[in-house]
Formats: sequence, structure tokens, C-alpha cells
Amino acid sequence: MAQWTAFPHAGDYAFDAAAVTKHWTRLHRGDCEALPRDAAVLQAWVLFHNGEFEQAALVGLQAGGDGITAANKATCMYANYLEPHEKAKLALFMDVAGRAEAQQAVDPTNANAWYWQAYALGRYCQGISVAKALAQGQGSKVRNALERTLALAPLHADAHVTLAAFHAEVIDKVGALIGGMTHGAKKNVGLALYREALKLNPGCAMAMMEYANGLVMLEGDIATEEATRLYEQAAASQALDARERLNVALALVELQE
Repeated sequence: MAQWTAFPHAGDYAFDAAAVTKHWTRLHRGDCEALPRDAAVLQAWVLFHNGEFEQAALVGLQAGGDGITAANKATCMYANYLEPHEKAKLALFMDVAGRAEAQQAVDPTNANAWYWQAYALGRYCQGISVAKALAQGQGSKVRNALERTLALAPLHADAHVTLAAFHAEVIDKVGALIGGMTHGAKKNVGLALYREALKLNPGCAMAMMEYANGLVMLEGDIATEEATRLYEQAAASQALDARERLNVALALVELQE
């Protein structure tokens, strides 16, 4: 693979295996991933939380098994926040979607195999245009994978956020009538999913920003003030690891624009 752009705050986070284990519940409240027993998989997560995304992906892939999940999350976070080239970004998302689908075939009860397929496909759809992706039938794949995630892991806050964003994006791009009849997207369901995500993972900057975006898509200009408040809360969050730091940085940039 081409060399990845480095995390801009390298060295600010210095987790080791013991620290990641100690903070595991807090760090993984959003994705409900279980603490790994395999030392190599745990090391992939150590690298991830320190912002060494490329190494995290490589170590996770080499470890195999649950290490694939660490590799997929590292790849998605890198692609979403740090990859500067759109073509490369989309290719990374499709790599993740393929690996996650292969995981599902081996273990269909692995909630995050379904989640990272949905997340990667969702970001890919945004990259090529949601309307075009819906016409290709990608929307149903995203929705079905997220619904399977939540059936397997009902407390998966990140899946609540991503499924909420599906409802919001579809309605925003094709309208409530077509969105509901053709793709099963509903405003009230989307809003409820955002609220549940924040209940499950309070203080999550990513969830607050996604909720803000969804409010504007679903409610229009009347939601601008509330959306700004959510972004301000996200920007004021205390980041525990590199991924959270990227979320806070994004919130700050959005507030300045």
C-alpha cells in the first residue's frame, strides 16, 4: 500500500497494552468491541489509539481473526480524516468493505464485521454521491448491515449513529416520500437513533457532530442553532485517544467555517 499520511499529533498519545486494557471500556463504548485475548491483536489496538493507523492496520491484518476489526477501524479512520486523495480514500473504504464481508462469512455473529462493512460502504456512497449509490443498490446493503449490527449488539452506539445518518442522508438527497417508500428512510427513526446513540455514549464528539448534521438535513434551518450548540460541545470534548482528537479537531474546523 502507498505510505499513509501521518497522524498530525504524533507522540501526544502513549498508550501501551496495560493502559489500553485499563481504559478499554471507555475507549470502546461506541463500538462494543471485546477486549482481545491475543497479544498481537491488542498491540494493533495500542497502535490505533496512539494514532499509528498504518501500523495498526498492518499489525491487525498480520494477526488475523479479530485483528481484522482493528485493521478495518484504523483504515476507516485514516481514510475518513487523513487521506488527502479522493480516489485513494474510496479504494481504502472498498478494501474494508471486502474484508468485513469476508469476516462475516467466517463468523456471522461478529457485530463489527457487519458494522465496518456498513461504515465503509456508507462513506464510499458519500464519496460517489448518495443518489448514485442508492441507484446502484448500495443503500440497502448499508441499512441491512447496520440492522444486523444492532441485532447482534443492541448497545452499539456507533451503529446507531451510522444508521441514523443513513436515514438523514437518504431523506436529504431524495426526499421523505421516495426515501421512505423506496429505501425505508424515516425522519422520526433517524432522530430517535441519534438520541439513543448519545444516551449510550454520552459526550462522544463524533455522535454530536453527526447528530448536528442530521438535524440540519432533517429539520432544515430551524435546527441551525441546536446544530451549532452540538458542534461547540464536540469541540470542547476532552480527547482520550488519537481518533477522538481527530473528531475534536474536525469540530473546531467546522465551527470556524
